[in-house]
Amino acid sequence: MFRLRVLEILKEKNKTKYWLYNQMNMSYQNFNKMITNKTRSIKYENLELLCEILECDIGDLFERKN
Repeated sequence: MFRLRVLEILKEKNKTKYWLYNQMNMSYQNFNKMITNKTRSIKYENLELLCEILECDIGDLFERKN
């Protein structure tokens, strides 16, 4: 199973969840589900936007969780 590391990346970059939310242009409910790993799917465009905003590669967004 994979999980998003968005909250960890935000902490590393000294950015807040609220800052990222303002950049993403999506509903707060969907945004929060996505970054807390409580969603079943993520649009490719949202992954691409996360990479652009957080200045990271797609592989940096994920970690394998057993």
